[in-house]
Amino acid sequence: MIDGASQITLAPSVGQGAHTATVNGASVDTAGYDSATAYVYPGTWTDGAHTPKLQDSPDNATWTDVAAAQLIGAFSAITSAGTAVNQKVGYVGANRYLRAVVTVAGATTGAVYTVPIILGRGRKLPQAA
Repeated sequence: MIDGASQITLAPSVGQGAHTATVNGASVDTAGYDSATAYVYPGTWTDGAHTPKLQDSPDNATWTDVAAAQLIGAFSAITSAGTAVNQKVGYVGANRYLRAVVTVAGATTGAVYTVPIILGRGRKLPQAA
């Protein structure tokens, strides 16, 4: 068995909480890593449509939606308790910065979730916690 904890870094983008409006997540710098995977960890859904996506940037200032060809997998909208399931999408693009964005429509009490980005295959080990 190989120690995986020393080879990854957890980078929060969209913080844990009940979200009722669109959220532009915090920027994550992928420098020094060879892989990035975004996760959606939902909790309680009450109302609204919550649609996650990834954006990337070469300079941490100009953001664009990541093209489907640069993703392994796809996110699904959270629109009911039944669709509030864990999701993951891998990033294979070339830009240095990533962030999660969740577009929210029709929410008054919203849904609880967090969207971290896991950076892996670090070029220097062990990785920082």
